Amino acid sequence: MKMNEIFEKLEEMQQELINFTIEMNRIKAVNPAFGGEGEEKRAEWLEGKLKEICDEVHRYDTVDENGLKRPNLIGIIYGENRERTIWFIGHMDTVPEGDLELWNHDPYDPILKDGKIYGRGTLDDGQAIVSSYFAAKAILSSGYRPKYNIGLAYVADEEAGSRYGAAFLMDKGIFKQNDLVVVPDSGNEDGSFIEIAEKSAAWLKITTIGKQTHASIPHTGINAHKAGMKFALAVDEFLHRKYDARDETFEPPESTFEITKKEKNVDNINTIPGTDIIYFDFRVLPQYNIDDVISDVKEIANEYEDKERVKINVDIVQKSQAAPPTDVNSEIVQKLIKAIKELRGIEARPGGVGGGTVAAFFRRMGVPAVVWMTADEVEHQPNEFCRIKNCIEDAKVFIYLAMN
Repeated sequence: MKMNEIFEKLEEMQQELINFTIEMNRIKAVNPAFGGEGEEKRAEWLEGKLKEICDEVHRYDTVDENGLKRPNLIGIIYGENRERTIWFIGHMDTVPEGDLELWNHDPYDPILKDGKIYGRGTLDDGQAIVSSYFAAKAILSSGYRPKYNIGLAYVADEEAGSRYGAAFLMDKGIFKQNDLVVVPDSGNEDGSFIEIAEKSAAWLKITTIGKQTHASIPHTGINAHKAGMKFALAVDEFLHRKYDARDETFEPPESTFEITKKEKNVDNINTIPGTDIIYFDFRVLPQYNIDDVISDVKEIANEYEDKERVKINVDIVQKSQAAPPTDVNSEIVQKLIKAIKELRGIEARPGGVGGGTVAAFFRRMGVPAVVWMTADEVEHQPNEFCRIKNCIEDAKVFIYLAMN
């Protein structure tokens, strides 16, 4: 009966939830690593919202290398037992919008259409903030208290490695070993997948230096772009061949080595570039050491320096060795499996992913964490959206976890 009352209260809040989602995502929070202004304005808005429902609200600010303030918010709602907290962790920052021509509308003026709210960050990770916030609000509005404290942590910098977010918070004494941690930052369309493990990751910046010249006399220069492409394809082929193990726990089950971003070299077509810069994104199965992968890249760079008469610099933008996986038999995994089964009639499957989340920081400190949400896989894409139904139904799962 208690649970049904809370669920009914949540359903009554649907329009408020929609308005909250649209208003929050109108506040740009593009990570400064990608040219944005960061999370500060969104954090100020969310801080006010947390103060409306939380017994305690704390803000932990740091300053990044660009002098920008990077805020992190912690809201606590007291439980019947205050010795333990169930945490719901969402991140406030987003990636940029990408090519605006691929969007059907302004990505920073969210619209509601056919039960979906479209806009950059509405899913990644706006849905986590919305569903966790309204789960907590529905419990309190129904006149109840959760079994343990509810912790709402809305963090910075997740999209660029969490240096100013989760990593910054780990030594503040906020989180305890016996806490339960849910990170709604990855999932599938029916909510049947629970992420308990992540791959190692590395971002590499590759700078190839040759000699600029006129395109009509290529023999007088060294084409850095051509040499860089040859090198990148050689790296791609070698790494896929050497690190070819498969682990069906993960989706996808193999390591990935992707050539991604490319910086502009020359402005005109008839100039051979003397410098060329590209980037790699590696997601490597935990059985491999990420440092060994990077060492292989540097060895191939030495080979192509001699072969192509160029200089190749390999710089590490960021790297992380995979954290220990969350035990499938841990309390939080089993509680979540039970909640999904009882509320949706689905047998949930624990597994691993290639994407990195803040769950890794908890796993490294020995706190089991799960990553779970119900989501179409449209994060980082044009016309990103979250489904209103998923926000509400995920909030019900969070209510179940908090009240049981």
